[in-house]
Amino acid sequence: MDKPFRFKQFTVRQDRCAMKVGTDGVLLGAWAALDKDPASILDIGAGSGLLALMLAQRSAAETIDALEIEENAYEQCVENFEASPWADRLFCYHANFDEFVAEWDDRYDLIVCNPPFFSEDVSSGNAFRDAARQNITLPFEELLNGVSILLSKDGIFVTIIPYKEETDFLVHADSLGLYPQQITRVRGNPTAKIKRSLLQIGFERTEVDIDTLTIELDRHEYTPDYRALTEAFYLKM
Repeated sequence: MDKPFRFKQFTVRQDRCAMKVGTDGVLLGAWAALDKDPASILDIGAGSGLLALMLAQRSAAETIDALEIEENAYEQCVENFEASPWADRLFCYHANFDEFVAEWDDRYDLIVCNPPFFSEDVSSGNAFRDAARQNITLPFEELLNGVSILLSKDGIFVTIIPYKEETDFLVHADSLGLYPQQITRVRGNPTAKIKRSLLQIGFERTEVDIDTLTIELDRHEYTPDYRALTEAFYLKM
């Protein structure tokens, strides 16, 4: 049985979730901009509920919704929400993304998604984990199409994707009238190749702010930038 992942202000139980708490999710939850004080937030493909919980800690948003299709993960997400200090602001829907987009009338000021990454065929021997990892279950085109419908006029969409997918992702976003506003490219250490792209996208065209984040100087020796970003969450940071 997987041990719960304990953060400073909440705990994530994840033994029934395919995808566990990882650096990508924590980065995204800590990096997502809240300077516009969003009143409503949506986490697409919530898994254990990590992103929604982080954003509940960081924001005063009255509505923080999450969407999860896999039943076990959905049930665990609900449990994690109910056990958190922000249970009155968190709600998880057990629904398919396409159905949710088609039936939902409200718009969100901030949408976040730590999407399935792997377009290539991968198999871990665990069908649920593979579904959570492979973007065949939620292709980037489908994700962006839905976001373009659910996002408020002045809202932002924040996600993390493989760096190698960045150009194609932004081309498709552009075709929907969604434009990059901020990009942070992430490498594991100073000599490593850039592996991930944190993207902030919206309907407003702005000058794109691009920077780079390095996670570690050496093994378990975290950079000041990474510490500053995540210290509100990690127990040992």
